[in-house]
Amino acid sequence: MAGQFSGTPIFVLREGSQRTAGREAQRSNIMAAKAVAGAVRTTLGPKGMDKMMVDTMGDVVITNDGVTILKEMDIEHPAAKMMVEIAKTQDTEVGDGTTTAVILAGELLKQSEELLEQDIHPTVIAAGYRAAADKCMEILQSLAKNVTANDQDLLNSIAITAMTGKGSQAAREKLADIAVRAVQAVVDEDGSVDTDNITVEKKVGGSISDSKIVQGVVIDKDRLHPSMPKKVTDAKIALLNAAVEIEKTEVDAKIQITSPAQLQSFLDQEESMLKGMVDRIAATGANVLFVQKGIDDLAQHYLAKAGIYTVRRVKKSDMEKLARATGGRVVTSLHEISVDDLGKAGLVEERKVSDEKMTFVEDCNNPKSVSIILHGGTEHVVDELDRAMEDALRVVGVAIEDKMLVAGGGAPEVELASRLRSYASTVGGREQLAIESFANAMEIIPKTLAENAGLDQIDTLVALRSQHEKGVMTAGLDMDSGKPVDMMQIGVVEPLRVKSQAISSAAEAAVMILRIDDVIASKSGGQGGMPGGMPGGMPGGMPGGMGGDFD
Repeated sequence: MAGQFSGTPIFVLREGSQRTAGREAQRSNIMAAKAVAGAVRTTLGPKGMDKMMVDTMGDVVITNDGVTILKEMDIEHPAAKMMVEIAKTQDTEVGDGTTTAVILAGELLKQSEELLEQDIHPTVIAAGYRAAADKCMEILQSLAKNVTANDQDLLNSIAITAMTGKGSQAAREKLADIAVRAVQAVVDEDGSVDTDNITVEKKVGGSISDSKIVQGVVIDKDRLHPSMPKKVTDAKIALLNAAVEIEKTEVDAKIQITSPAQLQSFLDQEESMLKGMVDRIAATGANVLFVQKGIDDLAQHYLAKAGIYTVRRVKKSDMEKLARATGGRVVTSLHEISVDDLGKAGLVEERKVSDEKMTFVEDCNNPKSVSIILHGGTEHVVDELDRAMEDALRVVGVAIEDKMLVAGGGAPEVELASRLRSYASTVGGREQLAIESFANAMEIIPKTLAENAGLDQIDTLVALRSQHEKGVMTAGLDMDSGKPVDMMQIGVVEPLRVKSQAISSAAEAAVMILRIDDVIASKSGGQGGMPGGMPGGMPGGMPGGMGGDFD
């Protein structure tokens, strides 16, 4: 029976689909993931190098930030895309440690290759990796030290560690101090930190050391009318989310004007309505007005006459920050505005910052929103500074929220590796091999740090291990001397969440990629993605199966 059908091929998948199965699929996925890890590996640590990314438009990004590099790279391979997801997760959760997470995932997969060669089933490796990741969380908790929101020195050290290796090396002490003061200003009563309440404005011009923090909000807009005051002290600020102009009628209305007098009275009426609007604002005692929408030219004139400093078309996010900083309330209707809605600030002033006029709202009484102005010689420097500042702000915020930190410089990884090896021997069976592989993978971090600093990997690792065996749990790699040093003493510290998140997301991604044993990739359709290929979407394309390949 089978014989007579043997010559008929049966197509389960659409023509042009590709399928790789078994070891071949695993090998290809692991190779792709390792390639992504290899791409960012040289950027790790204080001595890491930068990457220059040039997109199709010719725009250049020069960065050391793992997640930025991976987002800019045009990655096609599905397994490689998972590695980019790790970096993105790390970035949204903690803001730093993106390179660490990707390198760890790549190394976990590299170690798993050797286990697969020994015919250990992927499920066993996955179980071992999960057990090892859980054990890492336990060990990290025992290694962590406490930190509070008032611990200025430790928080500064955390910010400096996050910025080290980025383009801000030169002025990192000053920038770290700015970052810590900014985060301390926006801590909520419940101890949570939302770094969205910190505005970071980038300005090309001046040097990095000109960067400063403003206890209030900086709006990237100038005053509306030259005859408005340039500087208002003891400002009473009205925040308005409505247009100061005559609204168009909802329904189509026709007004028939038959004489010039009628036209004049119509215009006078409009004028008096606008004057009424401005009078209503002035009646509250406001001397500064921020409007989210537009302002009629005539209203501008009346506002200038009333001596009210006005800015229009302010972004919604900036309005919210102004409300937080000044204690005012954003009002959505002019009829509702009252004295109680006004915010207060010691000073509202228009200043010129590197050729651009900006509005500074300063001396707020307990501002829950602050601004940072970053300066740098070129646009690329300022962009990289911005990324470094973003990392520092997020990391200090996380440290204040979790109140826990660990040593940096590869110290926790070496300690985790040695404790995981002891733990592996208590597990036994094949899972033991997977846990040992996980321990080996942890050591990629100190190895990479050493390699990027031009040191010998093996010598460095041996020296670090011997210190940890002597009980110095916080011994990490001092980049300048190349010797193991107590990281807590020299102030190289990171929030606990940076490490725990990096390890857990790297383990999850490695397990996910490992468990794939079949990759089925369908071929895209013809022009316009129509099924079957031929324009017009005729199923099956041309006779003889020639269709389907018009891309």
